[in-house]
Amino acid sequence: MPWECGIDGCGAVFEDVESAVVHQATEHERLECKVCGTVVPDGYLAIRHAFTEHSRAEYVRAYGASSEEVRQREALLEEIGEEANMTTIANRLKQ
Repeated sequence: MPWECGIDGCGAVFEDVESAVVHQATEHERLECKVCGTVVPDGYLAIRHAFTEHSRAEYVRAYGASSEEVRQREALLEEIGEEANMTTIANRLKQ
């Protein structure tokens, strides 16, 4: 199953999820978390940070997200979490 980068209409397509996440982390600008100020890679890793480091309520307040937007991001986290090998991603990002 191909994976498409969903950042700002980028549309780059990858054969595996790990390549898509590495692309997001290396080819797009980093973002400052609106909850804690930590600078994180855009895309999946930014969503993962927000939903693992902060409560849903903190996320909603900081980003003005709707319930639907929260559900979409939670579904994305679950889907990628089931498919991605985080060790592979971490190793590729270290290179």
